[in-house]
Amino acid sequence: MGDESAAGAVAETMHAINQAWLEQRVDDMAPALDPDIVMVFPGFSGRMQGREPLLAGFRDFAQSATIHEFHDRGQQIDVVGDTAVVTFPYEMLYSRSGERYRATGRDLWIFRKRASAWVAVWRTMMDSSESAG
Repeated sequence: MGDESAAGAVAETMHAINQAWLEQRVDDMAPALDPDIVMVFPGFSGRMQGREPLLAGFRDFAQSATIHEFHDRGQQIDVVGDTAVVTFPYEMLYSRSGERYRATGRDLWIFRKRASAWVAVWRTMMDSSESAG
């Protein structure tokens, strides 16, 4: 599998992850997440490890917020061997507890090829900003 076709497979996996949480099908993300995935919080202020805690965070957001808009502003995918890095700027408009918010930033995911699937092993969000919107 060449880098171009590998990048396409990684893009499909990233799209499936995003669609799952946007459509409140959080558990559908599980096969694309390594059991030991690491999430580093924005600003490198902390971290969590494990598929279940990561899914719980997405589940909490999906249950407490209404997403009005989500825009992935173009992915950059770099593949080297069995490792891929996906980064994309995003913009999201959502409401929670009666308030509307506009969030922007850059999502960064690292994937590893396992058998014939690309699995996320690490994630962080950079340049995160949130304002009443």
